[in-house]
Amino acid sequence: MKGLAPLFLGIFGTFAFSWIGLTVIPTWQIGHLSPESDEEGTDIYPRPQSGMFKQGEHVYAANGCVYCHTQQVRADYIADDIERKWGTRRSTPRDYIFDRPVFLGKMRMGQDLANIGARAPAPEESPAPAGAAGPAPQGVAAPPSAAQAASPAPATQGAAVSSPPSSPGTSPASASSPNASPPPGQQTGVASPSPGQLANTTPGGSSPVAPSAQTPGAPWPIQTAGLPPMYSAAWHHVHLYAPRSINRDSNMPAYRFLYEKRRIGGERSAEALQLSGPDAPPEGWEVVPTYDAKCVVAYLMGLNQSHSLKDVRSVAAAPATGGAPAPAAQGASPAPAAGGSAAPKK
Repeated sequence: MKGLAPLFLGIFGTFAFSWIGLTVIPTWQIGHLSPESDEEGTDIYPRPQSGMFKQGEHVYAANGCVYCHTQQVRADYIADDIERKWGTRRSTPRDYIFDRPVFLGKMRMGQDLANIGARAPAPEESPAPAGAAGPAPQGVAAPPSAAQAASPAPATQGAAVSSPPSSPGTSPASASSPNASPPPGQQTGVASPSPGQLANTTPGGSSPVAPSAQTPGAPWPIQTAGLPPMYSAAWHHVHLYAPRSINRDSNMPAYRFLYEKRRIGGERSAEALQLSGPDAPPEGWEVVPTYDAKCVVAYLMGLNQSHSLKDVRSVAAAPATGGAPAPAAQGASPAPAAGGSAAPKK
């Protein structure tokens, strides 16, 4: 009986010290963080979100997306997240002060989504094809614009790239996926895997890195014939409805219940998905997103941790460490130095 008191005190002390170390001290250190702003108080980060973003957050959680995707960019000295172009800096507690709950995640069956909104192309980066009267018909790949037709290399590969390869001497074939290279002139509804999808997942960094991530200053986003620009809102809708039309090896489930197939009354809706091949609806029908689908996409487009913070080093701001640029006499613009390219806006 004399040993019960010390045993009880030992057990109680173990749990008490664990609770203090794991709960009380972290709450005291980071539990009252506030948004960071510049001297003028105009550039404030982060800002609270509302409306469709919050509704999309609920739909995201209800459909179990957090079980396969993380939302945390790890530091470059312990992981390859920044090298994979998933962010320009590591995630910090300040990034999540308005998130309830916080979807850090612990498994990456798919790529990290902390900066998926920062990768979205700006409207001026993905203009409509010249002379286009409207969206491409269902099941038919979008016709190339005049600028695309004048460039023979992307046309023979079936994919149009937003800008030429950054390094001289790189052939277009080397910048495309080996699993998705149709014969010349053949249209296909299957896109090359995206950089994040090719580089998705092992925490140790053993996953292959996409060609565009391997080449410093590689063009973003990559446009596949017949599909919307990568990481645009229209692209997200196609990816949610038919993920294997974007990446044939994807193990992501199709969330078709978030979309409505309906008859076309008069003109085709501007919100109709650009589907092709077996995913395209029958003639006279179209697939449009429901409100929940729009909210999920609004949520994904709003995920952005690319804002620089005073207490966190940003890779994009670090001095370039690559080799010397190519001489001007070679007739090619110098390639950006390694580590000097920032992830595109999400």
